[in-house]
Amino acid sequence: MHWYTGNTVYDTVLTLAFAFAAFVIVGSFFAQSSYGRFSSTNLGFNLNPKLGWWLMEIPATVVFLVVYLTGPNRFEPTSLVLAAIWLLHYANRGWFFPLAIRQVPGKRSTFNISVIVMGMLVTSMHGYLNGALFSQDYFGQYGTEWLTDPRFLVGLVVYLCGFGLLISSESIVRNLRDKNNPGAAEYRIPFGGGFRFVTSPAYLGELIAWSGFALLTWALPGVVILLITAGNLIPRAFATHQWYREKFTDYPTDRKALVPYLV
Repeated sequence: MHWYTGNTVYDTVLTLAFAFAAFVIVGSFFAQSSYGRFSSTNLGFNLNPKLGWWLMEIPATVVFLVVYLTGPNRFEPTSLVLAAIWLLHYANRGWFFPLAIRQVPGKRSTFNISVIVMGMLVTSMHGYLNGALFSQDYFGQYGTEWLTDPRFLVGLVVYLCGFGLLISSESIVRNLRDKNNPGAAEYRIPFGGGFRFVTSPAYLGELIAWSGFALLTWALPGVVILLITAGNLIPRAFATHQWYREKFTDYPTDRKALVPYLV
């Protein structure tokens, strides 16, 4: 199979990634991924969220670096810039975010092993596809002139805006739980930042960031991760909004689920 780059392995993995994106989108109509407030013990073994998040996200760093560092263009300026953007995202998602979680002491039931396995599959494919794309430059598009291309510049601005919203929103949620007494209140209503407008600004930030990434790379692997992210997070955002409205009688009535002023 060599329909995209001409590399059989790469194009096969890309095809599988699109198939998995379709699976996630269809599956999201029937159930939420079993972690966090939507976790379930009916699907088997569970881990604590720190370990679960780390295991799920670590392939995005490890697989990416292994593949990227074997490519002929690994030290080219544009490839290094793209790799830096990647590593910035996963330094947060795969390392800082799991370590910074303030979990209820002794709680283990919030991260199902099925979510970890599927997450590792996604991050492995994601890491491979982008690591190879950046360091192999199959289409010869990542010369230094790409760094001044409008698609890269606009995409970078969009990505950084989404990433900033993601970071700030996660910080607000994390600080709802006292680091010295993490078991005091498991869930509270967050305020400030993106929470002034929507229930799930971190999800919105993630979607904006991957939209920017797809634009700044101008390649199908960016589209794949955007589809997978949307398939997982959009239904979850609506379910989260409904959960907050049912749990808290004083939940802000003007706050939307995902898109400010709209939905």
